[in-house]
This record gives sequence, C-alpha cells and structure tokens, in this order.
Amino acid sequence: MQSEHCSLAFLLSFLLAQTAETQPAQESLKPQRVRFQSRNFHNILHWQRGQVLRANHSLYFVQYKVYGERRWTDKEDCWGIPDLFCDLTQETSDIKEPYYGRVRAAVAEIHSSWSRTPRFIPWWETKLDPPDMNITQVDGSLFVSLRAPNLPYRNQKGKNISMENYYELVYRVFIINNSLEKEQKVYEGAQRIVEIEVLTRHSGYCLVADLYQPMLDRRSQRSHERCVKIL
Repeated sequence: MQSEHCSLAFLLSFLLAQTAETQPAQESLKPQRVRFQSRNFHNILHWQRGQVLRANHSLYFVQYKVYGERRWTDKEDCWGIPDLFCDLTQETSDIKEPYYGRVRAAVAEIHSSWSRTPRFIPWWETKLDPPDMNITQVDGSLFVSLRAPNLPYRNQKGKNISMENYYELVYRVFIINNSLEKEQKVYEGAQRIVEIEVLTRHSGYCLVADLYQPMLDRRSQRSHERCVKIL
C-alpha cells in the first residue's frame, strides 16, 4: 500500500512538473466545470477531474454555503469521496435562496485549490419532469388524470409535496389519431382531470402531456405516449 502511495505521489509530481511552466500546480489539480444540475429540486453538484487527473486515484471534498455567508460548511457525506457528484438536495432546500458549492481534489496528500459553482437558485433553475398521466375509458370518452412531479420534501404529515405547492402550473394534453397520424392539442389549463369526448369508435389514439410554468416561461419535456383503442 505504501509503495502504491509513493508511486502515485511520484506520478503526480511528474505531471505537475510538466505543467508548471504554464500554470500553478494547484490549478492543474483543480476540479473543472463545477455546477449544479437540478431536476424537480433534486439538486446535485457535478464536476470533472482536473487536467492532470485522468485516473481514478483522486479524492474530492465538497463544501456549500448560502450567498452572503462567510463560512463554508463541509458536506460530510462528500468528504474524501472518489465520485464526481454530490447530492446537496437537503442542504439547498430553501428553494428561493441563492447557494454556492465548491470542490477540491487531493491525490497523495497534495490538495488542489477550490473550484466554485456559479450562484445557484433552485426555484429559478430546476428543470421540470412531465406529469404522470393515467387514462380511463368510459363510454367512448377518455378521462385523463394528470399529476405533477413530487418533490424530495415531505410535509408535517409525512406526505410528498407536489410541484404545484411552489409553481403555477399549466397542463397541456395532446392526442394523436394513429390512423390519420395527426396530432391535436385537446387541453391546456390547470385542471388535473380532463375529459376527451367525441372519439371515433374502434380507432386507436395515443396521448402525451407536458407542463408549462408561465412565470418562468419554462416547459417540461413531453411524457411518454399512452395509447388506447376506443371500444
């Protein structure tokens, strides 16, 4: 083990020596492209290895803070990890607060300088998943039930909190007549139960839905197609 440690130290020293003329040693180790990726308020910090760390021998150390605070807080679960990501969902749960994250790398007791994210505000930057969609057929009509994605938080009763608790959401439903290969928007609004009438019997239809957040002009991707045949 000690031999392997010495070999890593020697290799790192060699690589740093090769880059010393163009940049400081710490900059060569420094993690690259440190940024938050957020989906439905699951806020994950991601980064890439430094320029001289192409192997998997490096460890990473993560800290975070709210904008305006002077002190950084260690993320204990991401202290000395080999991964290139860290889940900071719970640490960034006040979704309208601006946050920073930062990462540094270490190899053979040599530490890089810190690499920091841009300012991150979950409410502005999280991406929306499409709504869940269930379809029930009743007398030739379709009843479409829509549900916005749940968030990674629970209320005082332990129940999941919906995206609707934080945003004004508009549901959009599109129907595709399989025989005509024609798509039509059949609903746009805030209701979560939508009835689609006057469909041709013994014909096949597929439905997709998405979410729109008007204030931020943000759309989700479309849901997977759900297909039915009208009896």
